[in-house]
Amino acid sequence: MVDTIYALASPAGKGGIAVVRVSGNDSLTSLELLSGESGSAFAPRRVRLARLCNPVSRETIDEGMAVYFKAPASFTGEDVVEYYLHGGMAVVRSLLEALEAQKGHRMAEPGEFTRRAFENGKMDLTEAEAVADLIHAETSLQKDQALAQLGGSLSSLYEDWAQRLKSHLAHLEADIEFPDEDMPDGVSPDVMNALKVLETEIDAHLNDGRRGERLRDGIQIAVIGAPNAGKSSLVNTLAQRDVAIVSDMAGTTRDVIEVHLDIAGYPVILSDTAGLRPEQLGDSGHDIVEGEGIRRAMARAQAADLKILLFDGSELPQKDEHTMALADDRSLIVWNKADKIVSRESSAEEGIHISANLGDGITELLSAIKAKIDVVIGDRNAPSLTRERHRTALQECLSCLQRAESATLPELVAEDVRLAMRCLGRITGKVHVEDLLDVIFSDFCIGK
Repeated sequence: MVDTIYALASPAGKGGIAVVRVSGNDSLTSLELLSGESGSAFAPRRVRLARLCNPVSRETIDEGMAVYFKAPASFTGEDVVEYYLHGGMAVVRSLLEALEAQKGHRMAEPGEFTRRAFENGKMDLTEAEAVADLIHAETSLQKDQALAQLGGSLSSLYEDWAQRLKSHLAHLEADIEFPDEDMPDGVSPDVMNALKVLETEIDAHLNDGRRGERLRDGIQIAVIGAPNAGKSSLVNTLAQRDVAIVSDMAGTTRDVIEVHLDIAGYPVILSDTAGLRPEQLGDSGHDIVEGEGIRRAMARAQAADLKILLFDGSELPQKDEHTMALADDRSLIVWNKADKIVSRESSAEEGIHISANLGDGITELLSAIKAKIDVVIGDRNAPSLTRERHRTALQECLSCLQRAESATLPELVAEDVRLAMRCLGRITGKVHVEDLLDVIFSDFCIGK
């Protein structure tokens, strides 16, 4: 007997409206008890006003609305009832307590509604993961990527590859099972060529610069520069709030400070780092602490998707050699303190000129950052891997196809193709994936 589950599906706390979702065979029964009306009064997918009362005490819970979704035409594929209540905490608590008292009802586990949708064939695993990404999306581009995945962009791609593998496997099996039949000449070479094409497509999909994961998790941008170049001031200006301590004292920033930003729809993790001055470091006291900060700054620069190399514009045209040593195609050269530049020759120095304190040049800097990220992310319209488990399964799939390419017996080729299909099936959930489900759905909130 499968339990009927319920949970608050809207954010907890006070609000204008609260939504409580119930899913399972007894969801309509509990609606009848709470409303005092026959289930036939609630036409599927039609919102109805109902006076909800506790079935035991007959105490009024609320006058709200309820809608019944008859299986399988529901989010979970089961009978579902959604209650729309006034958003007071006492109202929600009263309804949840009344549902808890119903036979066969229990509070849903995190992600259990979406898990049931997957188990009932309403979506595959990539689409279920997209639901979680959509819930957590903080920028427009994160939302767009999640919606594309929810709409089947990845599912369609992987299903196409799986179907092609299935067709190739059928030809291989026919060659193996009926070697004396009048099979078309060159079946095996044709299949091997087709597998090579598929191998190329999967390899290109894997070598996408991790754009999907970067867009989902955030693009790492490190602000690097000498002490007093104005790194903390720039971070505060971009964040539009004080997240880092600003001081004229060199070495104020000791550790990496992160702030999450939305830059032109891109999720960005901006890091303020310790000033680079390794020539002044020693082996004791203050120097040890600052030295660790500098080491962390260098490590963050190495790992970052983009680096803002910040220089003190009041010292133009001099460039700090330690900062300049980190320049590459992932870098933006930025001159701060433009308001203090007195020489016209200095102001012509290559790079972006800003004043973090006055806000001058920030719009130009943001445009340059977006342009750099556009290059890092590449084509956003192509389906992108968004999780490490997708990447791992595809790498295994690719290994199987590469092994098939060098196999000498058709039986070995067929087995490698079969294993490659299984790897694709693990991504979408078309094979046994019970060991993955707890991990995937644990990221969801209770009401989803």
